[in-house]
Amino acid sequence: MKVFSLQQHVRFGHVDPAGIAYFPRLYDYIHEAFEELWDVHVGRRYYHLITEDGLGFPLVHSEVDFKNPLRFGDRVIVRISCFKLGRSSLGLRYVYTVGETTCLDARMTTVCVRLKDLESIPIPENYRIRFAQILETADKLPAP
Repeated sequence: MKVFSLQQHVRFGHVDPAGIAYFPRLYDYIHEAFEELWDVHVGRRYYHLITEDGLGFPLVHSEVDFKNPLRFGDRVIVRISCFKLGRSSLGLRYVYTVGETTCLDARMTTVCVRLKDLESIPIPENYRIRFAQILETADKLPAP
């Protein structure tokens, strides 16, 4: 199964007094990875999708398992796969690892909407094709 991968860095300003990434910042990491997926894999900057096309994919459900802490200086590998590709809904899985250690396993569900009225619409076919390329199958799930 093909996945989209990128690297992110835990910066000094991202950690709390305990020296680990402050949990709300992890949602920022996930959204940054989402935007990078759009730009590099899908081929459309999310910014342009919103400002020019009038489309958005707001979050409607999230599940995050915090398995191990991320610490200042970590260079994190993020692997993104698609666990759901519905008519208008899109489920993306984000697995964050440092070395061989899984730190975060998140599932985010978004819905394709027309921004002017926030009505859900079918995911445009040109985007659907790109998400189908990273679609999980029952026999080929990414390692957590």
